[in-house]
Amino acid sequence: MDTSSFEEKRIAAAKRLGVEPEGIPRHIAMIMDGNGRWATEQGLPRFNGHEQGAKVVEAIAKHCVNCGVEYLTLYSFSMQNWKRPKEEVDFLMYLYASYLEGIRPSLMENNVRLKHVGRRDPLPQEVLDALDETIEITGTNTGMILGLALNYGSRTEIVDAVRTLAQKAKDGQIDPQAIDADAISDHLYTAGWHDPDVLVRTSGEMRISNYLLWQISYAEFYVTDAYWPDFTPEELDKAIYSFGSRHRRFGDVKPKTSTQG
Repeated sequence: MDTSSFEEKRIAAAKRLGVEPEGIPRHIAMIMDGNGRWATEQGLPRFNGHEQGAKVVEAIAKHCVNCGVEYLTLYSFSMQNWKRPKEEVDFLMYLYASYLEGIRPSLMENNVRLKHVGRRDPLPQEVLDALDETIEITGTNTGMILGLALNYGSRTEIVDAVRTLAQKAKDGQIDPQAIDADAISDHLYTAGWHDPDVLVRTSGEMRISNYLLWQISYAEFYVTDAYWPDFTPEELDKAIYSFGSRHRRFGDVKPKTSTQG
């Protein structure tokens, strides 16, 4: 990553928002909630809510880039979302494939790398193809990492990490006594990433929904009543300002800045 570029953008964003540079989060995790309710309240099919929500992603990602955010992780489709009506799921899969192709010019223009956070199975092949190609095309970019949590569940992620570690221990590659918190972190889908500094949830719901349970251990929470299709860069600025105005102690008495990687 081009850390100097991130720092310059964070300083500029901090000045604009009236917070200290360290008050600009390095990693923002978002639960994009309310697409269906937004559409229903406007007398539209739920499909229209998902379409509008997809358009919002690009604007929010660009704003994060301009603020010097290093990681933006979006909860897009959970493993539990397969329970939704088949016609809605089919439409969402079509939307993902189309969107992953359409967003490539913007990702390249903004030097953003796309990463998948979640399991591949049972995503349709057309979604996997679009996902893989976009990841490959953006793979040499050095700016913000955009993590797309697609077919994601945090408990499943932790199970996958533990299974991998158990197999390594069985094969003699690692001493079971050497397995610690860092070892587990290194085997999550987000291995090597800075943990989220702030978790933003739209639509006013006060729950985590099986999202990044391990990674958000010390994250600040920000909940807004705005539905995701109504979420704007100005709304994100409110979340960043709120985060930058808080004192993070990480279990200590005095506030301090995280030195996590």
